[in-house]
Amino acid sequence: MIAWMRGHTSLPVWLAGTSRGTQSVAAIAIRLADGGGPDGIVLTSTILREERGRPVPAMDLGKIKVPVLVVHHEQDGCKLCPFSEVQGLMDKLAKTPKAGLIQFDGGNNVGDPCEAMAYHGFNGIEPQVVQAVARWIGER
Repeated sequence: MIAWMRGHTSLPVWLAGTSRGTQSVAAIAIRLADGGGPDGIVLTSTILREERGRPVPAMDLGKIKVPVLVVHHEQDGCKLCPFSEVQGLMDKLAKTPKAGLIQFDGGNNVGDPCEAMAYHGFNGIEPQVVQAVARWIGER
């Protein structure tokens, strides 16, 4: 998909993943670090703990050679994504060309704490989140 996008546009190609998608996006940035990978990645509601796989902080993040933006809700209630562990992730991203953190609060928290209608999905503040991510990417 990255190669296809590069063949059809001259724009930078960024990958974004939310929750379990952060594991995939980080793995791709690591695996394709020496060529063919994205120009940057965005990790929202990152998997910081994991019972049945690898949380993002356990990956070889030092191999990532592109900017990384982490976006997290301060009240994320998902047991795999506690905000209290975000700084540990940021510490492991210190070797990337640029690592940023944008944190949010507020919005609506409804239902399962690991789903889109909870703080985990930035429910009710989606436009602010998208604008902040776009602004950060635009500054790169």
